[in-house]
Amino acid sequence: MFPQVSLTAPTRDDVERLMGWLEDDEVNTSWYGLGDDGQPLHAGYVPSHVLEGDENDWDRVFNDDNRKVFAVYSSEGEHIGEAQLVIEWPLLEAQAFILVGRKDLWHHHYGTISLVSLLDHAFNDLGLHRIWVDVPEYNKPALDMVEHIGFVVEGHFRKAHRRGDQWFDSYALGLLAEEYPRRRSRLMESSV
Repeated sequence: MFPQVSLTAPTRDDVERLMGWLEDDEVNTSWYGLGDDGQPLHAGYVPSHVLEGDENDWDRVFNDDNRKVFAVYSSEGEHIGEAQLVIEWPLLEAQAFILVGRKDLWHHHYGTISLVSLLDHAFNDLGLHRIWVDVPEYNKPALDMVEHIGFVVEGHFRKAHRRGDQWFDSYALGLLAEEYPRRRSRLMESSV
């Protein structure tokens, strides 16, 4: 049985917690690692800049029609991660990002159900046609998760993700709106 999660608008406390997770070596290594300045990298925005900025900076990140950022909360009301969609409206597609920052919840299906919740929003609420993900070759648990949900490998990017002083390939996987209901149903039935 999958745990329950909800996707909500991020608060400043959520972004502060996210910064703490990203400072953990295991978390940032499975995510985007560290930049040349030794600071954790994050998709779409720099958490410390948003927190140090004003309301306009906050709105630019969290009220952008082309990027939907959500805090992921467990059914117990605990902040456990972040989910994002980077939307290309003319193509009706988006790239999805999921980060479960709470390591004690890794391998307990929180990433899976968070991505399912994000896909529900993308396909059912936003009416998108295609969602894709970019998974580094070194993140085997994430690759297994998205394939289990029903994403299909569409290609790969050569040396697209840096980890330390090495570059690694990554896989591009996609899921279409017409495929999603059947794959979601099969996934949810398998969890009972």
